[in-house]
Amino acid sequence: MNNDALIEAVINKKPGAFRKLVEQYQEKVINTCYRFLRNVQDAEDTAQEVFMEVHRSIENFRRESELSTWIYRIAVTRSLDLIRKQKRKKRWAPLLSLDAFNHSTDALPDPESEDPHQNLERRERSEILARAVAGLPANQRIAVTLTQYQGFSYAETAKIMDTTQAAVESLLHRAKQNLRKKLTRYFQRFGPVSGRQNID
Repeated sequence: MNNDALIEAVINKKPGAFRKLVEQYQEKVINTCYRFLRNVQDAEDTAQEVFMEVHRSIENFRRESELSTWIYRIAVTRSLDLIRKQKRKKRWAPLLSLDAFNHSTDALPDPESEDPHQNLERRERSEILARAVAGLPANQRIAVTLTQYQGFSYAETAKIMDTTQAAVESLLHRAKQNLRKKLTRYFQRFGPVSGRQNID
């Protein structure tokens, strides 16, 4: 069943249609939410809200984009809404790890090692990077998450964010620059975790 047929089936309340839609997109929606929220229960709860919104709103889906793009856009919006709600309540704000983004930013390379001391240093560097990413402007953080964690192409990310591919590339470029500035200030103030850290 193609997407148009699936949409019509859901709108017409055909038995099993909405269940099929959920099964088709559930895994990636949960993963997308988790990349922002860093909490399994929050991700699953938010994914449930996403599909509830899809069920309520699918009749208004204008089909100007792919069904998947529309669903993932809702997932991103719902995830960010929860983060803002958590911050207002002064709860711990989820931090995004930048492990998968290290190569793209050329920031603090993560050497492979079984040595406990180096493993500790790696965790410390990851925490520093995570805090830096958490401080990025929302759109930069979204672009990093969708491209580096979820594996969306720049074109797919642009559709989800309702912007252009050039804008996504610009967001990633600015994110890289901002991370370098944040990390440079950090190491100037506190010094490297161990030895000289390269963020160029």
